[in-house]
Amino acid sequence: MTTIFKHIKGDKYIWAIIALLAIFSFLPVFSTSSNLANLYGKNPMLLLLKHAVHLAIGFGFMYGVHKMPPHYFKRLSKVGMPFVIALLLYTMLFGVTRGGATRWVGIPFSSITFQSSTLAAIVLMVYVAQYLANIKDKIVTFKISFIKLWLPVGAVLVLILPSNLSTTAIIFTMVLMLTYIGGYPLKYLGVIVGSGLVFLLLFGLTAKAFPDAFDNRVETWVNRVENFANGEDTEEDYQIERAKMAIASGGLTGLGPGKSVQKNFLPQSSSDFIYAIIVEEWGMIVGVAILLLYLFLLFRMIVLVNKTTDLFGKFVVIGVGFPIIFQAFINMAVATELFPVTGQTLPLISSGGTSIWMTCIALGIVLSVSGNTKEAVKKVKLKQTDNPLDVLKEAM
Repeated sequence: MTTIFKHIKGDKYIWAIIALLAIFSFLPVFSTSSNLANLYGKNPMLLLLKHAVHLAIGFGFMYGVHKMPPHYFKRLSKVGMPFVIALLLYTMLFGVTRGGATRWVGIPFSSITFQSSTLAAIVLMVYVAQYLANIKDKIVTFKISFIKLWLPVGAVLVLILPSNLSTTAIIFTMVLMLTYIGGYPLKYLGVIVGSGLVFLLLFGLTAKAFPDAFDNRVETWVNRVENFANGEDTEEDYQIERAKMAIASGGLTGLGPGKSVQKNFLPQSSSDFIYAIIVEEWGMIVGVAILLLYLFLLFRMIVLVNKTTDLFGKFVVIGVGFPIIFQAFINMAVATELFPVTGQTLPLISSGGTSIWMTCIALGIVLSVSGNTKEAVKKVKLKQTDNPLDVLKEAM
């Protein structure tokens, strides 16, 4: 264990939480994969192996990213913004469509696809973080900030919106939270929020009036919001009812590993509704334990934000780290009917390639800031102590 810790940097508690969630994920994924294997005639072990490969690649990304100095991400975000906007535009026009949603881009010379919106979300949040760090203690005008900040944000959101409302809403909410924490003028934020709501309303009305002019996913999410508000029975209600049945039948201790009944009826049992299957098989005790792990991860990020003296480091941890927790809460809220169906996965537990990889990249950025903060603390202690060897021994 000591040998492993020598090769990684950053908050060891964050590493431990990530490892626990990833290791545990094999149990519900294997359980739900048996149902998918029966439906599509595939070997469940192959599906489990696929999940293992996705996690291995994700951890490779996380390890590589966490070794990079945080200031590298500033430069990469500026270069990356035009790239992700072009990628989102390409996805909208030529992307792979699944379930009526055009969210995926195929990697040339392979059968691998990934969701461009997840990569765009990370690049955008890093870009917003570096912008806020640069304007701190400076006079901010709406005209200049609109061009440098809100035009890129708007471009990303508008390109994601037609095929993925929930991701758009999460990104917009996180950007607003980050800009508020970053000290962006409230009067300007009010204008942005008002403009965003008006645009969303007009977009929804236009989509209802001219359904053939948009991706059919637009009609789907408009109907979801309407049906959730009106309490009408829909296919999404069927999934939520099955999820609630799974949670209710699980009780405190669960039915036992692999003994879920509702996994045979939930179409997205390995991704969107995996939390319900976890509670059904392992009980509410384990379900609450997973919730506490995400809360502890949030707590460690808050500790890191307080310890970090670098403004960009603070903002980027909030920008890329907090959405992971927010997404986890949304996933669990959907399973308990506290939120309409969104299609958001449970980070590090649900199956899927893109979601795992991008979560790992985001956590790699958080760990990079954490490692850099620890190095800065060591240097300060070395300057203040009379015996530098004591500090070095303490850090090892």
